[in-house]
Amino acid sequence: MSSALPPPTVVSDRAGLDELLMALKGERVIAVDTEADAFFSYHQKLCLVQITASRRDWLVDPLADLDLSPLGEMLADPERVKVLHDAEFDILLLGGLHEFRLAGLFDTRVAAAVLGSANPGLANVLSARFDVQLDKSMQRSDWSKRPLSEKQIDYARLDTHYLPDLHEMLYAECVERDRLMIVESECRRLEQLRPVPTDVQPDDFVRVKGARDLNPVQRAVFKELFVLRDNLAQKSDKPTFRVISNQALLDVARRRPDNYRALTAIKGFTSRMATRMGDEVLDAVVRGLGADPIERLPRAPRKAGALDLDEATQELHERLKRWRKKAADSLGIESAYVLNRHLLGRLAQERPDSLESLRAIEGIQDWQLSRFGDGIISVVLKFLEEESAGLLPKKRKKRLR
Repeated sequence: MSSALPPPTVVSDRAGLDELLMALKGERVIAVDTEADAFFSYHQKLCLVQITASRRDWLVDPLADLDLSPLGEMLADPERVKVLHDAEFDILLLGGLHEFRLAGLFDTRVAAAVLGSANPGLANVLSARFDVQLDKSMQRSDWSKRPLSEKQIDYARLDTHYLPDLHEMLYAECVERDRLMIVESECRRLEQLRPVPTDVQPDDFVRVKGARDLNPVQRAVFKELFVLRDNLAQKSDKPTFRVISNQALLDVARRRPDNYRALTAIKGFTSRMATRMGDEVLDAVVRGLGADPIERLPRAPRKAGALDLDEATQELHERLKRWRKKAADSLGIESAYVLNRHLLGRLAQERPDSLESLRAIEGIQDWQLSRFGDGIISVVLKFLEEESAGLLPKKRKKRLR
């Protein structure tokens, strides 16, 4: 336990949750973090919610069969600032598992990056700002286990303990350097994130590194193995990599074993694994060999927001990306904070040639118009001039993810 800090309050029953909600009632700035067990489970669970306000820390245990809906109402209150560091994971986790919406976000990772931090991760920021060292070994600990260890409790509370003070520092610096609007714009975008269904499809096998290097027969075998592994992972509630590693799965597809001895000769496939799933793996190999060879790889399934751009639009997209990089470098920030990829794609597709048409683009912010509008229009007008004169380079159609 961090010796200089009082112990956090663990909330594991209704009375404790009521006390927490009462304590938070008058708070205007509340730090929040979450822990899950994705490293240990196929079906991810919310395992811990850390909260800090007025230098008091609480650890809420969602696995204690608590009704967290009052906490969700607090998170959705736009009048109270919720301070999170790298909030995207937490927003998707809370939204996906509990349908919670978050409003009033101030993301300290975003603020640190916008202020020019080359390493805006929480451990680096806390070390630089408060001389506090996080125990990174706890990042991948099993947060579903109870009781939590003292190391886990200490790590979890430090994830939020300094965030209110960090918020105060970074907010003031953003105001001083006229960058608050960039942070607020990104935070509003993050608040709108919603989890996307992640059901695994058979053709997702092409996403595994090394799958594209297999020959057509091996690909057919690998596809069957890939589907089998996902089914086994779901049934055992384990991440797929804890069932069979990608490398072992690829080696099975390459060598196509037809008995236990050949199967266990493959590195990463132990005799214990063969006892547990050997028959199913060998059957998957047989099914793959009986299927048609996969001569042409399927296209990786389309991601949400992916764009199919024709040659000319792709050229404009690349020019806008280069302009964005220069604009970001001049400010010392990441390119995405100048224009995010979705907005960049819309600009390339809609080709605004005036500030009026730029203002009509979905997602464009007033601060982007005032700071970058002329630069964007200049890129588009030059492109349109060259397109009209037939001077654009030829490129094949490309999907942008």
